[in-house]
Amino acid sequence: MRTIQFREALREALTEEMRRDERVFLMGEEVAEYNGAYKVSQGMLDEFGAERIIDTPIAELGFAGIGIGAAMNGLRPIIEFMTFNFSLVAIDQVINSAAKVMSMSGGQFTAPMVFRGPTGSAGMLSSQHSQNFENWYANCPGLKVVVPSNPYDAKGLLKSSIRDEDPVIFMESEQMYGDKGEVPEEEYLIPIGVADIKHPGKDVTIVSFGKMMKIALGAAEQLEKENISAEVIDLRTVRPIDYKTILESVKKTNRLVVVEEAWPLASISSEIAFHVQHNAFDYLDAPVKRVTCRDVPLPYAPTLIEASLPNIERTIKAVKSVLYKK
Repeated sequence: MRTIQFREALREALTEEMRRDERVFLMGEEVAEYNGAYKVSQGMLDEFGAERIIDTPIAELGFAGIGIGAAMNGLRPIIEFMTFNFSLVAIDQVINSAAKVMSMSGGQFTAPMVFRGPTGSAGMLSSQHSQNFENWYANCPGLKVVVPSNPYDAKGLLKSSIRDEDPVIFMESEQMYGDKGEVPEEEYLIPIGVADIKHPGKDVTIVSFGKMMKIALGAAEQLEKENISAEVIDLRTVRPIDYKTILESVKKTNRLVVVEEAWPLASISSEIAFHVQHNAFDYLDAPVKRVTCRDVPLPYAPTLIEASLPNIERTIKAVKSVLYKK
């Protein structure tokens, strides 16, 4: 099987869906003439033209609203935010229009569309360009929230997101666009809301998603050297969450660690911890542990960034804590 980059997998998904359905179009800052801020849309302007690959001003509220209007009138927009940090400018449109229009119109209008772009830290970008918003958007009924961790999942999930009848928040990472992975040449779809066990194990369950899967899998690899078998679950989507896969794993391992690149309060890991203790309390042999970002705005200095973000060392420490090992 061929190996391609994360950005190439996204580009293939976009291109294939635009060829399949003429209602699909891409709109955002620098997506056309510049070939995309991260080169995801490279070459797409040449194939599809300026009517379907549309450059916008730096006006997220405006072009998000245009996309929602287009979706309500039968098109299939893909709105690219250069970073989800900038989506805060457009969050009124995303939450109060896209997410709620079907409910508020009694099903007369829908907004089948995708909002996509990078989320989270990406090096020395400091506090205002390094936040995670998965839990923010997952809090809102009417949205689906997808966070892939590798090129294979990214392509299959993006194609499913474009075809979905609901508005989908599709979150990537600037630090993953160059990651390589095996992706089939033939068409495939990955259903939204289905987690994937990336590493089977029996002693402890580690749940994560997005680029934090690198931390989870790295920790599992090191723990194997100490004869600790960790089952690693990639959520892939955080609304809806595949609780069934998590609960089945915890009932087998009796221990849970959740790794998430977000602030600890009201996070996805908080929700998972509550759900597991509520529905599998009798199976737990230790309290659920969370490994999250420190509860501070992300600093600029590399040493402080390293101290703030989840890492393999902190994850291993959490695993050993639930196993009552030093």
